[in-house]
Amino acid sequence: MKRLNGRMATVFLFGLAVLFLAGVTVAGWYFGEEALTTDFSRKNLEPCGQYIFGTDWLGRDMFIRTLTGLSVSIRIGLLAAGVSSVLALLLGILAATMGKTVDAVITWVIDLVLGIPHILLLILISYALGKGFKGVVIGVSLTHWTSLARVIRGEVMQLKEALYIRTAQKLGVSKFEIAWKHMLPHLFPQFLVGLILTFPHAILHEASITFLGFGLPPEQPAIGIILSESMKYLAMGRWWLALFPGLFLVFTVALFDVAGESLRRLLDPNSAHR
Repeated sequence: MKRLNGRMATVFLFGLAVLFLAGVTVAGWYFGEEALTTDFSRKNLEPCGQYIFGTDWLGRDMFIRTLTGLSVSIRIGLLAAGVSSVLALLLGILAATMGKTVDAVITWVIDLVLGIPHILLLILISYALGKGFKGVVIGVSLTHWTSLARVIRGEVMQLKEALYIRTAQKLGVSKFEIAWKHMLPHLFPQFLVGLILTFPHAILHEASITFLGFGLPPEQPAIGIILSESMKYLAMGRWWLALFPGLFLVFTVALFDVAGESLRRLLDPNSAHR
C-alpha cells in the first residue's frame, strides 16, 4: 500500500503541475487584450483586494499582465523545446547509426555549440533573425538540443549491441526500419523526459534575452519585458512591479522541473517498486 501511495502521489504531483501550467497558458491567452488596457485613474496602485498584484504607471493590471507574460513564455518554451528535442532525437540517432564520418561531424557540431557561451549564441541567432517571436523560438531551438542529443546517441550506441538489433541487421533489415521499429520505442521515455526538462531552460532563456532587449518586442506583455520595464521604477518604491512577475516566473520554471522529474520517475522501471 505504501508503494502504491508513493506512485499515486507522483502521478498527482505531475497532474497538478500540468493542470496549473495549462491554466496559466489558457488564462494568459484569454486576457491578452485586457493586459494592454490602460487606465490612468488607477495607476501605481499597490497590491490590494481588487488588484492583487497592483497596477503599473499606465494603470494596467499587473496580475493580468503577469498571466499573459507567462502564457507567452510557456508557448515559446513548448514550441522551442519540441523543435529542439526532435532535432536532438534525429541527430542522436544519425550519429550512432550512420557510420563514423557522420558521427564525427555531428559530435563536432555538438562540441562547437557547447563551446560558445550559451546566452551569447542565443542572442546572436535571435538578433540575426530579426528578434521577435520567430527569432526567439528558432534561437532557443538551435541552442538547446546538444545535451539531449548526447544522451540519445549514448542510448543508441548501447542498443546497437543488443541481441535483437544485431539479429535484425543480420536478417537484412534496413537501418531506417531498425531505428523506427526497434530503437524509437526504447528511446521514447528518454526523449519525453528530455523534452519536458528542456521547457524551464527555454523559458528562462527567452525571459533573459527579452529582458536584455534582444527578444520579444516592447509592446508584447512578456515576462522579460515586464521585468525590464519595472527596473526603472524600483527606486521609486514600486516593488510590486518586479516582485510578483519574478516570483511567478520562478514558480513556473520550478513546476516544469517538478513535472519532468515526476514523469522520469513514472517512466523509470527501477522506480516502479519504490
